[in-house]
Amino acid sequence: TVQYLETDLWIGVDHPSFRKEIAELAQKEVVLLRKQLDHYITLHPEFLTSLEPVPPAPNLQNVLSVPKIVREMTESGFRTHTGPMASVAGMFARHTAEIIRACFPVKELVVENGGDYYLFLKEDLLMTVFAGNSPLSEKIGVIVPAAETPCGICTSSGTVGPSLSFGKADAVMVACYSPPLADGWATALANRVKSPADIEKVLTFSEQFPEILSLIIICEDKTGIRGNFVVRFVHNSA
Repeated sequence: TVQYLETDLWIGVDHPSFRKEIAELAQKEVVLLRKQLDHYITLHPEFLTSLEPVPPAPNLQNVLSVPKIVREMTESGFRTHTGPMASVAGMFARHTAEIIRACFPVKELVVENGGDYYLFLKEDLLMTVFAGNSPLSEKIGVIVPAAETPCGICTSSGTVGPSLSFGKADAVMVACYSPPLADGWATALANRVKSPADIEKVLTFSEQFPEILSLIIICEDKTGIRGNFVVRFVHNSA
């Protein structure tokens, strides 16, 4: 686990690859990312509060002087039509994972940040979807193919957790190669689900965005599924 201010990551690597230095490196990276982001927000507070896309540093002549993480969150915001902070969890997960992989020859890596995941797998993984009080919670699982990783799996909800959502979905899970983009799309699509009747419309809307590899929507006792990943119903033994 890596914790700094509000950032709280869970990091898993395959056992043979584990080194205690991985945790030390991840801690340093998280602190660096937070300081970069917090400094930028101090100069541009709208980046933190806006629920709409925000251009990066309009008063800076050289956009390359903007931190990479800010540029990526900005790009995700414009693609998904959300505020830039909608992709912050996916961004932290990916950047932490990338520096670990750059410095250590890990064969398998999972970085979780508030229910949003970066996955680098050597075997296919079945992930169930937590959907609060929905009778379908943890009854639906998506099989993430190892061949499609690294990728991001992110979930947004209008009924579970503290994150802001304008919808009523119990869970909207999105898979993209880019974790920040998966994070932004999970927020954007969850905002559109006001009732089970909206599921089909949101599925159809999502078809125009090829970066969405897999999508699962759960609202009350209804679900909608589309994408490339195999989805199966999971029967709990309890």
